Amino acid sequence: MTFEEAMDYALTLPDTERSTRYRQPCIEANGNGFLFVGHEPQEAFALHMEMATKQIVLETHPQIFFETAHYSGYPIVLVRYDGPDGDLVRDMVRRAADWARAKAPPRRRS
Repeated sequence: MTFEEAMDYALTLPDTERSTRYRQPCIEANGNGFLFVGHEPQEAFALHMEMATKQIVLETHPQIFFETAHYSGYPIVLVRYDGPDGDLVRDMVRRAADWARAKAPPRRRS
């Protein structure tokens, strides 16, 4: 799944919208970004998700999900473009959107 395909899918989910983070495209729900370019745009996109879910997908599906030192300790996982299971990736995008929607909206800086 490419980043564009992931964004297109994410936008079919309830209460999601296109936005930007650090001048790069992202998808957010409830003002919380959950799908974005990340620091490895040539090989993966990034999903913001619960730490417990991140650990599970890293351990059970390393051919699809990984992390770099940049994201170590943060609730963000990288998703390989050439991962073999598009259904699993869509499920994780949906879960990331659900998590973002359930979180409190970010505080606006004045």
